Amino acid sequence: MTARPLHEGAELLFTGDIFCDVVFAGVDVPEVGAEVYADTFTITAGGAANRAVAAARAGAHTLLLSRLGDDPLGTHIRSTLEGEPNLDTRLLRRVPGHQSPVTVSLTTADDRSFITYQERLGRLEVPDDLGAIAGVHVDVADDLPEWVARLRSAGTTVVGGVGWDHTGKWSGEVLDRLGEVDVFVPNDAEAMRYTRTDDAVAAAKALAERVALAVVTRGPRGVVAVDSAAGRIVEVPSPQVTVVDPTGAGDVFVATFMAAGLRGWDLPDRLRFAALSASLSVTGLGGAASAPRPADLLAFVERHRPEGDWSFLDRLPEPAAP
Repeated sequence: MTARPLHEGAELLFTGDIFCDVVFAGVDVPEVGAEVYADTFTITAGGAANRAVAAARAGAHTLLLSRLGDDPLGTHIRSTLEGEPNLDTRLLRRVPGHQSPVTVSLTTADDRSFITYQERLGRLEVPDDLGAIAGVHVDVADDLPEWVARLRSAGTTVVGGVGWDHTGKWSGEVLDRLGEVDVFVPNDAEAMRYTRTDDAVAAAKALAERVALAVVTRGPRGVVAVDSAAGRIVEVPSPQVTVVDPTGAGDVFVATFMAAGLRGWDLPDRLRFAALSASLSVTGLGGAASAPRPADLLAFVERHRPEGDWSFLDRLPEPAAP
């Protein structure tokens, strides 16, 4: 039997390192020599898997390009990901003898602390025979690999993200790379530091001078987007929820925003869908494990009646079979 092409049925591509997240919730970092007990605990996929799982659960047929070791933790995470409907793991390579990255997260409703172990591997490369795909997420903190321009020239929408700059430089070179992407989605702290502004709206406006669509997330305060092509600013609130673990909320937002773009919804509905998805993700532990499914969104809206017209949720795709 001939294997189907990599792009057949795929809509979104997510790349990057996958971490095995070991999450202890309801606990602060102990003092030296002390022992503390968590309220609850889970092991879940993290890193790039947060985005891939969230997009797949939102109904997008998703490819995940990454690597895991053949260690017990990596084997467990791979098995978990292979069980996700809509998630294609053919590009998830097993590296013999490699220890998969591990992060221990100590989290409360208000803050998180992390301990991470990672053995670095080389840069990920997209296969030349990938074919057409609707969207891809990339990290613009460093120079983009050649395949990003190749996919973009073939019609792929490139969505850029960036992490916290632990060096404190917030280099302007990152902003210079925004010309290589179509959409940029940072959080408000990142956006303000890169643009040297003091509020999220001003930061989004400054970013939109460099990229067609700038989307700045503001956690429980919602999100602001500036569409430079249409010349408009859109702000939407985030539904209020009880926070258990904020890990991965930004990943869930960008992934579900990309998935919503496949449905033909307008910008406000895409933002509201992603904000709702990110809000629900913080009510559970971990990023990938707590990414919501359509039924979770519909149940929340039915139960809490958040302000606004949510009728577009009725057009969500039916859940895929496991």
